[in-house]
Amino acid sequence: MTIIDETAESPAPDGSGDTGRPLLEVRDLHVEFHTRDGIAKAVNGVNYSVAAGETLAVLGESGSGKSVTAQAIMGILDMPPGRIPKGEILFRGQDMLKMSGEERRKIRGSKIAMIFQDALSSLNPVLSVGYQLSEMFRVHQGMSKKDAKVKAIELMDRVKIPAAGDRVNDYPHQFSGGMRQRIMIAMALALEPDLIIADEPTTALDVTVQAQVMDLLAELQREYNMGLILITHDLGVVADVADKIAVMYAGRIVERAPVHELYKRPAHPYTKGLLDSIPRLDQKGQELYAIKGLPPNLLRIPTGCAFNPRCPQAQDVCRTDVPPLHPVTERDGTELAGRGSACHFWKETIHG
Repeated sequence: MTIIDETAESPAPDGSGDTGRPLLEVRDLHVEFHTRDGIAKAVNGVNYSVAAGETLAVLGESGSGKSVTAQAIMGILDMPPGRIPKGEILFRGQDMLKMSGEERRKIRGSKIAMIFQDALSSLNPVLSVGYQLSEMFRVHQGMSKKDAKVKAIELMDRVKIPAAGDRVNDYPHQFSGGMRQRIMIAMALALEPDLIIADEPTTALDVTVQAQVMDLLAELQREYNMGLILITHDLGVVADVADKIAVMYAGRIVERAPVHELYKRPAHPYTKGLLDSIPRLDQKGQELYAIKGLPPNLLRIPTGCAFNPRCPQAQDVCRTDVPPLHPVTERDGTELAGRGSACHFWKETIHG
């Protein structure tokens, strides 16, 4: 049986195909949490990579393992109860899981930065935004308070906060949700990292502000040639910004594909269900589709394919055998580049 290599390098976004080594490679990553009720297996063999200038969108419902994977990459998991029993996280070829705490701290912020989903709770409410931004330069680059404040104003202006010089001494509660998220983006950009992980960066923002934030991220990514991992449950957010998509369910990647290929022809019933759930202008007045049931309890993940209790295509083999990530092909057997599906019956899904 042929199984797709999930860590294989992707072509460069410009089509040149020459990316060298990816910025980040996650290989067979497992994360579990030890609780009173048992071991919750949050991440179960995740593999993905992202190159400079490339955007990987990681999709899935809450509890699918998207954010836990990101926290493992950043080294901010609570351990205990969290534990990484297996896997590799390679940044520029070096396994961060084998680094000392001090070595990882040097990478965190300066090489890999993270934008969290709740800007209000992520920012310190008793410190001005200028102080929090300038702290990055004081701590990591040894700047004076005066020079660091100048850099903070420059960053606020860069992320299009109006009257940055006048607002640098304001506190987080004095900014709107969209402006706070821009400040979080500014903090992530402060040291010009090679890779940014954006964890639900548009949560709780209205649609217009969501579009502005995503446009800003895309613009900054092009300017700095950063790699970007965009974690979200909203397929509408990623259509115009992602290069490739990894769909997660119960801690596994169940489908991966170039963004437009996935929207056009999903190859996994879970992905198809997510796409069918998006409201459409040509279906006014009709009841919205919803995937039946709930995501599994991570303490008791179903045997076989974890999606089988909710899957309309499930058969006996789905309840007993865990499907590997199969290469996805055309009807004539031609392999579709960058595509994989962890479904026993992916052919029926993509080809109908």
